[in-house]
Amino acid sequence: MKIARFSTGDELRYGIVDGLPADETTPSGESTGRLLVLKGDPLYTVPEATGEVLPLAEVRLVSPVIPRSKVVGIGKNYVAHAAEMGGEAPAEPVVFLKPNTAVIGPDAPIVLPAWSTEVHYEAELAVVIKSVVKDAGPADAAAAVLGYTVANDVSARDCQRDDETWTRAKAFDTSCPLGPWIEVPETAAAQAGFDPADAVVRARVDGRVVQEGRTADMIRSVPELISYVSHVFTLLPGDVVLTGTPAGVGEIRAGQRVQVEVEGIGAFSNPVVRR
Repeated sequence: MKIARFSTGDELRYGIVDGLPADETTPSGESTGRLLVLKGDPLYTVPEATGEVLPLAEVRLVSPVIPRSKVVGIGKNYVAHAAEMGGEAPAEPVVFLKPNTAVIGPDAPIVLPAWSTEVHYEAELAVVIKSVVKDAGPADAAAAVLGYTVANDVSARDCQRDDETWTRAKAFDTSCPLGPWIEVPETAAAQAGFDPADAVVRARVDGRVVQEGRTADMIRSVPELISYVSHVFTLLPGDVVLTGTPAGVGEIRAGQRVQVEVEGIGAFSNPVVRR
């Protein structure tokens, strides 16, 4: 089940994405999909339809979640990416934070910061948390997952190299595009089209594939990452965990459009601007 957050005006609502062809992963004006509008916020209530149905092509998709607490990033969770960054995979996960002001949705502009001259895309699988998680083992951590979405961990690479911490490089406004919706596994059978343990993660710049990897190559799995993070600080409903990026990261420049995709969930894109 795919749950989108959308707007048809000033009001933000949620809906179940229905009727997408199997090969349609990117929302577009020609989309044949529709939204079954829901009552309330599915993060806190059981999804219940209002009876209203809207064409997907006639709504504006926004970030599927705005974390009330935090976005937790994981660095160097793929061996090949650690190597391209000039080192070995770390013995322990590298954990950093993004504020919720970094989050944007599909089609919103990524604004290159004035103080950076080298900004990179990083396509990632992201996890949305549905319940409080503290000091959890992997099994309990897995049970706290609402669903999965797609992220672009936009990074000011020059600042990441120069600064003693990653805060400026990772946490600036518009540095965390999320979308296009949340894939919520209902049952093992319903999850057949998406496997978080082995899904393709891909990025395109101006339509050209520039990054591609598989979550099967992650050093630590989703449950292991959530468990580890929960021993650092408490995860709250709506928090998002970014699981790391595969090899192939690279620069984005003003005037380009960058798309990120996870197989079985979908894809979305953002224009890149400098102001």
